Amino acid sequence: MKKWFGMMMVGLLVLALAACNGNEGSSSETTADPDAYKVGLAMNTLNNPFFVDLKEGAEETAKEEGINLVISDSQGDPGKQMSEVENLLQQDLDLLILNPVDSDAAAQAVKLANDKDVPVITVDRQASGGEVVSHIGFDALKSGNIAAEYLDEALNGSGKVVEIQGILGTNVGRDRSQGFNDYMDGIDGIEIIAKQSANFDRGEALTVMEDILQANKEIDAVYAANDEMAMGALSAINAAGRLDEIKLIGTDAIDPALDAIREGRMSATIAEPPYFLGRDSVKTAIKVLDGESVEEMILLENTLVTEENVDEVKTR
Repeated sequence: MKKWFGMMMVGLLVLALAACNGNEGSSSETTADPDAYKVGLAMNTLNNPFFVDLKEGAEETAKEEGINLVISDSQGDPGKQMSEVENLLQQDLDLLILNPVDSDAAAQAVKLANDKDVPVITVDRQASGGEVVSHIGFDALKSGNIAAEYLDEALNGSGKVVEIQGILGTNVGRDRSQGFNDYMDGIDGIEIIAKQSANFDRGEALTVMEDILQANKEIDAVYAANDEMAMGALSAINAAGRLDEIKLIGTDAIDPALDAIREGRMSATIAEPPYFLGRDSVKTAIKVLDGESVEEMILLENTLVTEENVDEVKTR
């Protein structure tokens, strides 16, 4: 009887522990020395290969450096991100790395950390307010400019072009579009026949591109402000049987886009490897916590990728 009772208690204890683990929400934590620096990483979403790679870059670097990294997923919701940041700040963080869902909404999250004297680093997207120690990203204006220059040369300065924009509530979405249009405004022979946001989402881009293809019988090129949208546009173009007549350039250099370039289904992308954003955000966090000075704006190099150099691109 005692043996049966003991086994029952062990079973109940296992179930209780499982229940506790099941209530941890959307955050995860690396295993590290409890005396090590504790850094929070508030991700805007993990439902996108770009941001999954960013997270992996941060995670792997944190493990290498012995940093305790606590990660949350805001699932693309600004309100949820605010709640996630509040939760992270209750965990005695030494520093917060913020990957904003929305630049304006993120300002409140930054100010919340400021009030608790927790230094903040933003990564990829900037916050429009609050005190940020450093921002790690790519030059989005330059990115849009590179895309426009590539299409100008590919079309010999003449053609009809579609622009699929990202989330215009983020500096990345706005700046990529501005950089693209600033260049194109000076090219008389190129006409932007349609521009529409697909919010950096593959599914939305598929629908947007389907509608644009139906409305326009002549399209020479498409610029998608990220590779996820480029993949959606590519599916629509392929389904319409117009793959041979439309040049397509994206941004980020995620694996599906690089494969599409190798296969000749996509013309180009702009390499902005997210893994390096995650890596450098953690390395910068360590410098800040060690009392070293860091640049307020750290911009990583972005480069054009075509079939000529696709196999030379380093994404990790």
